[in-house]
Amino acid sequence: MALWHIAQLNVARLLHPIDHPATSEFVALLDPINQLAEDSPGFVWRLQDESGNATEIDVFGDPLVIINLSVWESIESFRAYVYKSAHLDVLRRRAEWFDGHEAPHLVLWWVPAGHQPTTARAIERLTHLRDHGPTAAAFTVRDRYPPPATAESA
Repeated sequence: MALWHIAQLNVARLLHPIDHPATSEFVALLDPINQLAEDSPGFVWRLQDESGNATEIDVFGDPLVIINLSVWESIESFRAYVYKSAHLDVLRRRAEWFDGHEAPHLVLWWVPAGHQPTTARAIERLTHLRDHGPTAAAFTVRDRYPPPATAESA
């Protein structure tokens, strides 16, 4: 049994409000893509509100900024979902719905198996990545770190 899982936060800023016609195709894809994630090998948990997604969870004080926070059994299982499933087709279309990114917008970090990270902790990890670059505390798919040897605060 794994002692550690990988948490990920992805932050994106919509070009238009979530209820704008230009965003409607993205919104229509949310349920199927979320279901694809939940059905993917290695999926553990994802943040969601009453609607079943996280688009109404405002953690930055900007209604155009949406987040995706989830936990996976491994980096490999997360990576397979993102880059080797139908999710990739949606990812390729991101410029239709989102602003480009100057600062890092995706962060990974290890959490004890069974832990569900808070949005506050996730934002701390993203801030750490932006301030310090990839480290064992906050890293990217490309610049990854192994799980901790001993338990630490998630």
